[in-house]
Amino acid sequence: MATKPLWPPRTAPEPALPERADVVCIGAGIIGLATARSLSRRFGQIDIRVVEAEPRPAVHQTGHNSGVIHSGLYYKPGSLKARNCVGGRKRLIEYCDRQGIPYEICGKLVIATDPEEIPRLDELERRGRANGLAGLERLPSERIAEFEPHAIGVDALWVPETGIVDYTAVAGAYADELEAAGVPLHLRTRVTGIQPRADGIVVETTAGDFEAGHAINCAGLQSDRVARMAGLDPDVRIVPFRGEYFDIAPERRNLLRGLIYPVPDPRFPFLGVHLTRRVDGSVEAGPNAVLALKREGYDRGSFDARDTWSSLSYPGFWKMSLRYWKVGLGEMARSGSRARFGRDLRRFVPELRDSDLMPGGSGIRAQALDRKGNLVDDFAIETSPRMLHVLNAPSPGATASLAIGDTLADRAAETFGL
Repeated sequence: MATKPLWPPRTAPEPALPERADVVCIGAGIIGLATARSLSRRFGQIDIRVVEAEPRPAVHQTGHNSGVIHSGLYYKPGSLKARNCVGGRKRLIEYCDRQGIPYEICGKLVIATDPEEIPRLDELERRGRANGLAGLERLPSERIAEFEPHAIGVDALWVPETGIVDYTAVAGAYADELEAAGVPLHLRTRVTGIQPRADGIVVETTAGDFEAGHAINCAGLQSDRVARMAGLDPDVRIVPFRGEYFDIAPERRNLLRGLIYPVPDPRFPFLGVHLTRRVDGSVEAGPNAVLALKREGYDRGSFDARDTWSSLSYPGFWKMSLRYWKVGLGEMARSGSRARFGRDLRRFVPELRDSDLMPGGSGIRAQALDRKGNLVDDFAIETSPRMLHVLNAPSPGATASLAIGDTLADRAAETFGL
């Protein structure tokens, strides 16, 4: 079944901005769209608008997502990530069934390739069981081939509830629902300023200014800047990390049945270089994680002076860099290196050759970093007068988007008195 194409760029004029709206959602990535959808379904009598700088929804983090339906294995029990992922995954699958969006629950194998990784695998299993995952199975080395015939390791954890989907199709379905409900998307409309008023705020945009009673900032890579426009001095700054991928040659895709992941380093919110099968049948390897010199720059040569200065002038960046400089150098050395990617992947799939790796795509992660140099690992939501700000929506943000949308609608009802 072919994936439904995401909204094409508009050729017709954009809908005119109203003189006033009750709530404006800033950003039409999957979180912004899901939030507007939740608000519309709960408060259908209010005027909701979505503004987006790009010519179509889901251009950045959503549109470059690897497409994994996360199970909830990694997240600290009781955290926002854990609660929203486990409930959101079930709702996402039901939503895809209703909308006819292709997906597959193919399962994932997390493989320890060194005995020193086994205690970390034990912790993953503990978290998964605490988060209510069903069917988790610990596999000794001799049983790994039952699930992935071409994989090896000293121990492994089978996670059957992990799946794959095209999140651009999911975001497109959210956008279609919004339009059907009379919630317009104002595309090519970049927010340039936010000014307080006695009875609301003025949202200044490249398409003109309009008044809103309240706003929810779901701007992703630009979320900290939108927060500062609103007068908030957030405790975090967005530091962009580029993740680079290789594609596995079509004739070698049979080396993988589902998804194969290493045991992650608990110091980082990144999961390490892994193998992911996608719903279109392709297989990708990656990503690494290197500092991006442009928040919306997907090529290694992309550069923006303002974005670079924003990262390098932030004390938290240097505190993080001093703490993890060896890891950072390793990620930089692997950037674009077929040989280094191949070496890391052969730890668990030894038959994979360097020649099987073809240049693939890339994505930018909007990583929130605090002033002490800590990589913020959970959802971060702050408030300013008449506004909510989503300042960190890491993985599993796409998996949990319906649940996060409801969480933000609950916060809006409480904060704004809707």
